[in-house]
Amino acid sequence: MGQVQTGCDEEVDLAQIQTLYSAFMKQCPSGALHLHEFRKIFGVQSSSEEEAVFTELIFKSFDRNKDSVLDFMEFVAAVHLVLRGKLEDKLRWSFKVYDRDENGKLDRNEIKHIITIIFKLKKISTDMTPGQVCDRIFELLDQNKDGQISLAEFIEGAQKDTWIIDLLKLDVDASRWFKEHWNKKT
Repeated sequence: MGQVQTGCDEEVDLAQIQTLYSAFMKQCPSGALHLHEFRKIFGVQSSSEEEAVFTELIFKSFDRNKDSVLDFMEFVAAVHLVLRGKLEDKLRWSFKVYDRDENGKLDRNEIKHIITIIFKLKKISTDMTPGQVCDRIFELLDQNKDGQISLAEFIEGAQKDTWIIDLLKLDVDASRWFKEHWNKKT
């Protein structure tokens, strides 16, 4: 199967960045977006432990310099990724979220952890348990059978199988939310 492309490929223009900057500064006058503000902006109530953990993982994945805040440039990169990012970029980002220990490889615990959270958040009804889904992911992606999935295996395998890509490409539905809600906050 070929590469699936979602979203639009158009570039963000200067006027959009200026509008985004104004909105960002209105929401975050300090110029720094903290986790609690991130949750508030995206309407996450953290009513469940899974939602709180997932939101924190997403936030940390965008915090490139690991200072526990998103500056405007990190925020723009995040918005660009979720609204217009190419499939491979979204998969790289998803890999980063899955890779909790940041060692560049995914083990069964990391995959199962995120799959379990996704199942609970999306209330996925399937005949497979998160453990069985994890086993199938490893069966399809772990090409060298070393018990770990590298970034290359992750990207290549996801692009070959729609079932895998639907599971691995984190769908935070931010595109829809952002288009519907962000402009109301400006």
